[in-house]
Amino acid sequence: MHKTQAAAVEFVQQLIPQIEGVPDDRELVLCAPFTSLGSLIDKLQGSRIRVGAQNIHWEKEGAYTGEISGSMLKEIGVRYVVVGHSERRQYFGETDETVNARLKAAQLIGITPILCVGETKQQRDANETEAVITSQVTRALADVNQYNLVIAYEPIWAIGTGDTCAADEANRVIGHIRSLLSNKEVSIQYGGSVKPANVDEIMSQSEIDGALVGGASLEPNSFAALAGYKA
Repeated sequence: MHKTQAAAVEFVQQLIPQIEGVPDDRELVLCAPFTSLGSLIDKLQGSRIRVGAQNIHWEKEGAYTGEISGSMLKEIGVRYVVVGHSERRQYFGETDETVNARLKAAQLIGITPILCVGETKQQRDANETEAVITSQVTRALADVNQYNLVIAYEPIWAIGTGDTCAADEANRVIGHIRSLLSNKEVSIQYGGSVKPANVDEIMSQSEIDGALVGGASLEPNSFAALAGYKA
């Protein structure tokens, strides 16, 4: 929940010239609050930056005050949507079943969902990481098309804490996620205190295809540095 429309537009105006040297095979996506989506899509016409939303409802329409439907997002040009972020699970009652319904709704309208999974500190300390991840992935992806999908592994204990999961451990868990998939080519990202200082090491891992970044993406200089990581 950052940036008004004006602040979001100023952000991309500063960002665009800073990413000119970023390799063409890197896809850049801004997942913004609903109020900024239209302005961003308008300002980013013709640029390489895609726009995503932070949530989507599973119904096409109805009495769901405060929610937003896939057709509303699709109409303005949204290409991606985050589904099942840990903050949605922690604060707003998101479950694997509602995540599954949101994934299907996004795919039905032609929007690519970014599925977030990850364990808590208590679960990791209890050696339950693999069991938790397996349950989240299998339940969320029941009857979901794995050829229109991105997955992000975001250990909850590493989000916004500065306590980044070791790159080799993130790589191991993401390898486990990949082993659960029928489509092994799904792009799987790591998220959790990713910043310019550690992005090179994270992106050098064999199983990690990208990064889902929170706080370190809020400044144009930092975002550009992340996008321009050294392979």
